[in-house]
Amino acid sequence: MTDLPTTVAAVAASSDQALALDAALLARATHMAGDLAVNLAIAALIVVVTWFGSKWAAGAARRALGRVRGLREDKTVEGFIVQVVRVVVISVGLIAVLQRLGVQTTSIIAVLGAASLAVGLAMQGTLSNVAAGVLLLILRPYRVGEVVDIGGMAGVVQKLDLFTTQMTNANNVKIVVPNSQVLGGVIQNISGQITRRIEIDFTVSYSADLNEAREVIRSTAAAHGKVLGDPAVWTGVTGLLDSAVQITLHAHVRSGDWWQTRADLFQTVKEALDQAGIEIPFPQAVEYFGGNVGKAAEPPPHKTSRGKEA
Repeated sequence: MTDLPTTVAAVAASSDQALALDAALLARATHMAGDLAVNLAIAALIVVVTWFGSKWAAGAARRALGRVRGLREDKTVEGFIVQVVRVVVISVGLIAVLQRLGVQTTSIIAVLGAASLAVGLAMQGTLSNVAAGVLLLILRPYRVGEVVDIGGMAGVVQKLDLFTTQMTNANNVKIVVPNSQVLGGVIQNISGQITRRIEIDFTVSYSADLNEAREVIRSTAAAHGKVLGDPAVWTGVTGLLDSAVQITLHAHVRSGDWWQTRADLFQTVKEALDQAGIEIPFPQAVEYFGGNVGKAAEPPPHKTSRGKEA
């Protein structure tokens, strides 16, 4: 039988070991908590630095592109590259945050590489928009500030980014078109040229002097201050309609003057024709009353206000 002092000594020794283990665990937990707090603080600092760094990098890229002579008047390339720079800086910052928190980014990259095919198939629409955006930036069918017609939607291009093209129409409505649809459809760049032709069809009566009518229309258009002298104003008979002769006017103006000059020519030419005594006929229709073949058709009997036949 073990004596009491030996038992007490054994109990004291096990208590000391337990206390030592608890102290070691506590120290370990304290050390881990301290490391986690430090890593979280540094990660938060990296996030803040990344946020402000992306803005600074975007601003630096914008200023650098502004010094390039060929890009000063073209905001399309500037907006696209600035967005790419911002995305790259934010991506690098997120990778640094993950590494600081102990996440093995190499493993993540390996997994993403292995799953790239599945991700590509799942995001083929989004990736096609990115690829189309790059091609639009290279081919340059339009620039920011130009008026274009894309798939029947006309407006002023406001922005070309990685995924979409943004426009505003004449009613100040925002229009967003995916880049893949822009590249795969028909693009009409309305203001892409320096000059633009106005084409208006006027009608005069068959009894009018056509040479005089053409000269009135031509001289009135040529006298407008916004109409260009080269190419010269052209008029010609382009149609023999049911109740009128059609005369077409071609006049060239600068692209920015197209809408207002066209409206002015409608008014001034109409007033000039009236002053010259040249008739612009109203649409005419002939009413036919059916009857037996070979017999003259008689009009229906006239009815009085009381509904009786006269």
